[in-house]
Amino acid sequence: MFCCLRTVRRSCLERILLQCVLQSRTLSGADAINALRPFYFAVHPDFFGQHPKEREVNENSLKRLNGYLENLQKPGFRSFKPTQLTFYVREREPNSSNVQESFSASGFRAVSFTLHTRDLLSTVLDILNSCSLSTEHVQSLNVNSQPHKEAKSTVNRPIKWDKTYYSFTGFKDPEEELEQAQRVETTLLSWLDYNEASAVKKLKKSLPLRKELERLKIELSHELQLSDIRWQRSWGIAHRCSQLHSLGRLVQQRPEILENVKGRTVVFTDRSGMSAAGHIMLGTMDVHHHWTKIFERLPNYYKLQKRLLLLEDRISQLLGGIQVIYIEELQPLLTLEEYFELLNSFYNKLRDSRLPFHPRSLRGLQMILESDRYAPSLHEFGHFMIPTVCDPAALQWFIFAKAQEARENLKRKEEMMITEKELINTSTEKFSLDRLYKEPSVSSAQMIDCCKRLLEESLPYLQGMHLCVSHFYSVLQDGDLCIPWNWKN
Repeated sequence: MFCCLRTVRRSCLERILLQCVLQSRTLSGADAINALRPFYFAVHPDFFGQHPKEREVNENSLKRLNGYLENLQKPGFRSFKPTQLTFYVREREPNSSNVQESFSASGFRAVSFTLHTRDLLSTVLDILNSCSLSTEHVQSLNVNSQPHKEAKSTVNRPIKWDKTYYSFTGFKDPEEELEQAQRVETTLLSWLDYNEASAVKKLKKSLPLRKELERLKIELSHELQLSDIRWQRSWGIAHRCSQLHSLGRLVQQRPEILENVKGRTVVFTDRSGMSAAGHIMLGTMDVHHHWTKIFERLPNYYKLQKRLLLLEDRISQLLGGIQVIYIEELQPLLTLEEYFELLNSFYNKLRDSRLPFHPRSLRGLQMILESDRYAPSLHEFGHFMIPTVCDPAALQWFIFAKAQEARENLKRKEEMMITEKELINTSTEKFSLDRLYKEPSVSSAQMIDCCKRLLEESLPYLQGMHLCVSHFYSVLQDGDLCIPWNWKN
């Protein structure tokens, strides 16, 4: 009898092995990349240059997705945890009636889905279906990649064993494991417990590069008398060091062109020029020749910046003394030329309308200009968000109606920022963190709520770590721990 049972068990294992072999033929890593091209085109961060928040979400989600796909291709890898991802998906036809309601005015929509598949084909199909993208090319790719028709038919009919099989053999039921994983929500303590070792290992490996980065940043800032050196995107430490080395070589080769950078901020980003905030932008994909041209043009940029400030003052005078500001964290990354054109267009419209604002009646209030909105609104921090296409009469009514609320929000903003800074310092000290910071898309209110709840916990895992408050759980390539601001206990 037992001999018969061993034979049955061996036969079952052989069938499972055959199933795995056939599934591995279904889609290779290269096939998966080709199949996901429509998805990458719809979510690639480079297409979200005007929307920094959405760009950052897509960048981080793509990193986690790539890690998931890499694990699927590792031989013998079996520890698959459901992975929740959020992407902002661009729409090629935003006027389509069946999707119009789910899209923002900017032409993209947020899509969230959870991956829990164990093979490349199912993962690819899940991603495309979740984003409402066509899967026809995947079906044809799957047919072409099958060496035999019999293999295709077998893959489409996976083996489903009776529950008694798992009870007898001691194997784990994959469906039951999946159901349990979906029922159990990730908690902060469980996630830290599972990921601490990986984060510590990556952090230790990055420490020499972190010291090198700090050294390079201090030396260049001192040599060029810069106000600061920043990065627009969350590049890794090695990438940042490479960028500073490139700037250092340019300083040695052409020191004369860097005489006009004193007191300025250099930002490494995707495009070269001067930003609307007056920072020198160095495109990371550009060569020294392009950077050299930017430094040579600085005197002209400074002249344009003076004209821009004058234009802001004129708009302020027409709107009762309200201050026109540009907030890097909340607005798209614009060049100085683009922002000047935006201001100029808005100024000409205001000048022609001759709105009857009393001089200095709105002093102390702030506003930002936006090109992708159609109706004015008031931000929780107290500044008005004004579309460049806004009707002047509607603008006047809105500002008058919301002026008092705006003053109260501005006062609350100052109090909130003080509280946020105090909580960050207290949390850093309590948990002996090396650094505590947040992503730009996390508001002060969210950061305050997160820190208050953290301070109620005992978290020995965090000693000496770099902690980033974000919208999801992740371990970055240099060992930084990312946790959602609304983490569960």
